[in-house]
Amino acid sequence: MISCQNIHKSYDKIHVLKGVSLDIQKGELACIVGPSGAGKSTLLHIIGTLDKADSGTVTIAGQDISTLKDNDLSLFRNTHLGFVFQFHHLLPEFSALENVCIPAFIAKKNEDKAKQRAKELLDFLGLKDRIQHRPGELSGGEQQRVSVARALMNEPLLILADEPTGNLDTERSEELHQLFFDLKKEFNQTFIIVTHNEHLANRADRKILMRDGRIQE
Repeated sequence: MISCQNIHKSYDKIHVLKGVSLDIQKGELACIVGPSGAGKSTLLHIIGTLDKADSGTVTIAGQDISTLKDNDLSLFRNTHLGFVFQFHHLLPEFSALENVCIPAFIAKKNEDKAKQRAKELLDFLGLKDRIQHRPGELSGGEQQRVSVARALMNEPLLILADEPTGNLDTERSEELHQLFFDLKKEFNQTFIIVTHNEHLANRADRKILMRDGRIQE
């Protein structure tokens, strides 16, 4: 479903990605691991259309994203991709329900239907009684689950996660890891996760090691 072919990326004189090729199948949960500076997050951002490769191609569900103009790229990102980051990036003035609805509102979906789906997602993620709470009233683990619900809002083809448990304690991290596997099983959801957490990586369908801008295995 996702195909990266010979991706190169440099920042100034630093060659970050050096011909990376990678294929991810639908329903696969793949973890990218490796030392800091290996290019893991850069690759994730390019796959997620948040950055552009200097050369090479990224194809998602048959669409070469390099051919899309800015407006079409934004629409593709909002419609087909979901993101979970180390810092949840929830809007503090909005409730959990409102934060989850934001991708649907951007896509101009029906408000009532969007709120209903958001409630269903929050219920599935164990937050049924927290939907009207603002981020400051939620624990770190609850905030991260809200961000997962937001990522799922538009039924994306792919969820990209960058160190999603980096700010969570061991117990909350394990809960979030299990949630990813539950979502894979329940919805056949596809994940690409950048992580330093070896326990999560070892449970994944595939563990991809990056070093010095290249995939090692």
